[in-house]
Amino acid sequence: MDAQGRGHAGDVDPADQWVFDPNTGSYELRLNPVADDSPKSYGTRRPAAPRQRRSRTEGREDHGSRGESRGEARLPSQRGSGGSGGRGRGHGHGRRKAKPRLSGKQKALRWGGGTVCVLLIAGCATGYFLYQHFNGNINKVDVGMNNSAVTDGPVNILVIGTDAREGKGNTGYGDNGSVGHADTTFLFHVSEDRTNATALSIPRDMITDIPNCPTKQEDGSTKTIRGETNARFNTSLGQNERDPGCTWRTVEKLMGIKINHFMMADFNAVKELSSAVGGVEVCTAKDINDPKSHLKLKAGKHTIAGEKALAFVRTRHSVGFGSDLSRIKLQQQFLSSMIRKMKSGDTLSNPSKLFKLGNAATKALTVDTGIGSVKKLTDMAQDLKRVNIENITFATVPVLDNPNDPATVVLDKRKAAPLFKMVRDDKSMTKVKQEQKKRKVAASKAKKAPASEVRVQVWNGGGLAGAARETALWLQNDKGVGEAAIKGNAAQLPKTRLEYVPSQVGQAARLADIMGLPPSALKKSADGSGAGTAMTLTLGRDYTGAGEPVGAPDKAPEGVQKVNADDKNVCAK
Repeated sequence: MDAQGRGHAGDVDPADQWVFDPNTGSYELRLNPVADDSPKSYGTRRPAAPRQRRSRTEGREDHGSRGESRGEARLPSQRGSGGSGGRGRGHGHGRRKAKPRLSGKQKALRWGGGTVCVLLIAGCATGYFLYQHFNGNINKVDVGMNNSAVTDGPVNILVIGTDAREGKGNTGYGDNGSVGHADTTFLFHVSEDRTNATALSIPRDMITDIPNCPTKQEDGSTKTIRGETNARFNTSLGQNERDPGCTWRTVEKLMGIKINHFMMADFNAVKELSSAVGGVEVCTAKDINDPKSHLKLKAGKHTIAGEKALAFVRTRHSVGFGSDLSRIKLQQQFLSSMIRKMKSGDTLSNPSKLFKLGNAATKALTVDTGIGSVKKLTDMAQDLKRVNIENITFATVPVLDNPNDPATVVLDKRKAAPLFKMVRDDKSMTKVKQEQKKRKVAASKAKKAPASEVRVQVWNGGGLAGAARETALWLQNDKGVGEAAIKGNAAQLPKTRLEYVPSQVGQAARLADIMGLPPSALKKSADGSGAGTAMTLTLGRDYTGAGEPVGAPDKAPEGVQKVNADDKNVCAK
């Protein structure tokens, strides 16, 4: 592999580009990446200037003078530590210069102790965790949403693996003329406190609605691609010139979850990345001989890379029921193993392997403009890297056989609704203890009043049409609530809210129990005003129907297929 990635001449061992910095105690990778932040920009690199080896003293002097004037880039955690710091002044530097703006031609990223970033990218049929980026060879697509790379709240990244056939050796797979559809897609949710993450795989053959999608054209104009009802999910990309923004909007409509960013890659990502880490261990409970994916494996454990890795994540006819759902299980096993391999000491302690992995990943990756630069990706990676592998759960969106078309499936709404609520309410699917502070509401622990004593006014603040009437009638007729007055529309609320006064704490506790309201939905008046009047229940956009809990369950519904990323005993059957 070319040591400098694309466009660099010369035989340079990647390991020779890692230089130990005595000031930080870590290695520094010195490259000349292109810092082009424009969408769909694939700038050509200039060859890196030869680097002269220097002594430790010379290295510190360079950091204090030439290094600052040339604008070396540092990771966020290392900024402000001072490349020369007190040592620089000890060598004759009387003062420090103001921090210069970063030069696009001379960005250098430092790897503090071989830190791994928990950024997901997708291959043809799976996804991988991506290291902090150290070059600018990242493809970008402007999908009309430019969110910040770092946020204080939960993070939702849409990971798309396309079936595009571009690239060397990819012409033998299926439809060679494919423009690239959403062959493998999952939503990667990282909790607000960064203690856990959930990846929800979306079956490509699931029937759903694709909304209207504005797409940017080469001349800068915007063209709206008309939406479609009852379509295969995978046609949300590629079909009718749809871009990743169309898949983004489709998933948001399907799950009711706000997405922050997308990452996309094709067949080459699987082959290149699995080879870059030295192979990925997988397990099969029986022999596999699939002529369609060209995979032949004996029962047992195997370390696979390149073409064989791609065949593994594509195969489905020799496992399970031979469906795409069976293939998703293989993909989740493969991804879990890839994560473990990337976070192993063998990978982290090998500068050459780190370079090859990062270089392969960035060449395969396409992202939105919100994270379309080295700095933005690095900032996001630093924010997300705290997630522990044992707290990462892979689950599959529950579906049912489509009675109208045996080749497709439909959403199992009964199981999917609470699963989506868990993501929306930022609830972990592992037993991890949440670090985020939850509001304690007195009504959640108060003695519950009889349902017949509950008096409430029901308003529609963003729920379904007729939600107030439906809920009020259900409360009175099915749950024996004493009074549930039907009111009209109220100001839009993202989440349902129940307002009460101190004297109504028992009523609030009972109604919260009946409706499955989370403690955060209860709002007690600071004073006693309003005593003698009914409580106020305003249904928000999280309301899904009478009799369905408003809050998310504490665990995934029974029957939802899921696996923990740290489970080393998963074996394909």
